[in-house]
Order: sequence, then C-alpha cells, then structure tokens
Amino acid sequence: MFTAAPRLTPAECAARVRGGEALLVDVREPGEWAGGVADSAQLLPLSDLTGARAQWKPFLAGTAGREILLYCGVGGRSGLAARILIAEGVRAANTGGLSAWRDAGWPVAKPPAPRTPAR
Repeated sequence: MFTAAPRLTPAECAARVRGGEALLVDVREPGEWAGGVADSAQLLPLSDLTGARAQWKPFLAGTAGREILLYCGVGGRSGLAARILIAEGVRAANTGGLSAWRDAGWPVAKPPAPRTPAR
C-alpha cells in the first residue's frame, strides 16, 4: 500500500518553488506537452518513473533533498507519482493538474522539445 500524498494548491506550489525549497515536475507524457507546461517545470513522464527511469534517476540524484511537487493533466497521475516517490523516501506532493494551474492564473509556457533518452 502507498501512503497518501499531500495535496497542494497552485499558490502553495508556486511559493515553494520560488523559495527554492521544491522542484516542480510535469509527469504527463510527451504527446501532452504541446498544450503548455507550468513555468519552471521539469518534464519527466510517469511512464519513465514506473519504467526504466532513464530520466528520473539522474533527476532524483540531483535534487539535493528538495521536495518534489508533481502535476499532470487533472491530478490522478501526479498523485500516483507522489505516492511512489513517498514510498521510496522522497519528499513529494501532488499539486493536481495543469488546468488548476491555469485557472489560478499561474504562468504556462511553451514546452522545450522532449528529450529522447540515450540508447
């Protein structure tokens, strides 16, 4: 069983990221990124977290113990990602979906081109 993940509002999330105490991660899949990403978010798909972790391993190694704040389209996948990370001892929280981020008036940016893991 996974421990329930804390749920933060976009305002709480933005304050923690701006303060440098947390990192924001978009766990949607690459095909979903074209619609925009929350400003300052890292793009790390849930499928990589539950799979080979080609992108997640180096990211987690470089977090220096900061809290990981996760979002997806509406909040389901980010909740799962947060529970997985919490079970592994990582400080993590679910910030819901990009739609809530937009509705709160927080910046949404054009995403960078998705990175393809080295083979």
